[in-house]
Amino acid sequence: MSRDFKNELLELLRSDEEFRYAVAGLLGLDTILSELKMLREDFNRAFKALDRRLMALGARWGIESEIAFREAMKGVIEEILGAGEVGKWVYFDEEGEVFGYPTQVEADVLIKDRIHVLIEVKSSASDGDVSKLWRIGNLYAKVVGVKPRLALIAPFIDERGLETAKKLGVEIHEDIESYGNLLISIR
Repeated sequence: MSRDFKNELLELLRSDEEFRYAVAGLLGLDTILSELKMLREDFNRAFKALDRRLMALGARWGIESEIAFREAMKGVIEEILGAGEVGKWVYFDEEGEVFGYPTQVEADVLIKDRIHVLIEVKSSASDGDVSKLWRIGNLYAKVVGVKPRLALIAPFIDERGLETAKKLGVEIHEDIESYGNLLISIR
């Protein structure tokens, strides 16, 4: 092949889109590209399925760990320390004070003498979790007639969550030592 022919061919590939597509078709690149597109679509479907499974597993782990923590807390407080009663407060919020619409709300509650502490246990928390606990606390005070202490127990809370907790007076307990101090203060 002459040098001039090669240069002319390369120039046509650069400048003539129709010629470029014709050559790509002859070389089978269109087949390769459609195969790659199908491979990418399959990969995206598989990735989405994996992501859904991981999220479901994380949610399940979070729920199960919260239940396990609540039961352990109940055993320590009631049986070992004799420091109070642990239970769950469940209330149908007809006015929608917590979420903006009528729905059932719930919180873990620790009661010792006249001290009521609403406790939310999360695997991680944000400002939304803090605000929700604060609104539940306000509803609890209105319904029960006792203003509760509010405590959020989470090994991780983001910066906005910490700022919101400080503004709203919600105690944050990120480690076992901090949680132990909560129990000692109630006892």
